[in-house]
Amino acid sequence: MWRVLRSYLFWTYERGSFHYDVMVTLILLFLFVAPRFVDFKDKPVETVPLLASEVLVKEAGHSGQSSRFMYQVRADDMNGASTDAERRAAILRLIEPISGEVTLDGPIQEIKNARGKVVAYDAWVLR
Repeated sequence: MWRVLRSYLFWTYERGSFHYDVMVTLILLFLFVAPRFVDFKDKPVETVPLLASEVLVKEAGHSGQSSRFMYQVRADDMNGASTDAERRAAILRLIEPISGEVTLDGPIQEIKNARGKVVAYDAWVLR
């Protein structure tokens, strides 16, 4: 009996033998069955919401020879810009360190939460 256990522990059986197949089956059973009964304390990583200093960038196709992107900037980063000109300047100030020299293409859209408060701005940019 000890000889069999020691052979299992040191994995001395030939491939394709009965004992080898038993060891492989036990390993596979552990891999597929153990997560249902054993709490390994593994959980998926929670997604982190955008911080006030982050900018979301999405590709929005092409316009002629230029690439078009949509940048979403948090309202907290706008430093209280209230007019359209101030918003454009604030968005360019935030975007240009990320993507270099760009030009705004079209109006800036406000993104509101369920209560109607402006939380972000969408700006389309040509680069």
